[in-house]
Amino acid sequence: MIRELPLGVYVPGTTLLHRMGAALKFVLLVAFIIGVTALPTQPWHAVIALAFVAALYVWARIPGRVAWRQLVPLLPVLVFLGAFMVWQNGVASALTVLIGLLATIAAANLLTLTTPVEELLAELDRALAPFGRAGELVSLTIALTIRLIPLTLATANEVLDARKARGVGFSFTAFGIPLVIRSVRRAKMMGEALMARGAVD
Repeated sequence: MIRELPLGVYVPGTTLLHRMGAALKFVLLVAFIIGVTALPTQPWHAVIALAFVAALYVWARIPGRVAWRQLVPLLPVLVFLGAFMVWQNGVASALTVLIGLLATIAAANLLTLTTPVEELLAELDRALAPFGRAGELVSLTIALTIRLIPLTLATANEVLDARKARGVGFSFTAFGIPLVIRSVRRAKMMGEALMARGAVD
């Protein structure tokens, strides 16, 4: 069963990182991602960045179990990417990129672990307000994407539960087709509701 995905958990706390404004944390996150993308040239450079993020997790008092569960869904992708990069660029280059990528993903997860989604969306609305209608549509799109994450997770678990109740083994086709059909149906219903309310043209 899939229980947690990135953007799906908020850990309440009173640390400075929790009290810091969402906009400031987002700016710092972007600066960190740019730095990690541009600066590391050796694996140990990326290790320093990852250690820094790990220290922030400890400072924010994020349980290790929660932090780990946020990364688990992405590990298969990272393993595949790592194997490809070793083949293309060698071990040192692959380690530098992968460790740096892991550091940026962990940092992004830390933002959502220490910031309520409602606060993030409110800051997004304020930041995009000067762009008028276009800003509203971008904000709505991002908000719906974030909101659909737990709904898609619940749908995936429902499909797995249904197959388990029927005593049928796992199959990518039998799992993927019902998941896609239900997700498309939900998206269509949501689009119709938004059009009825004049939210989209």
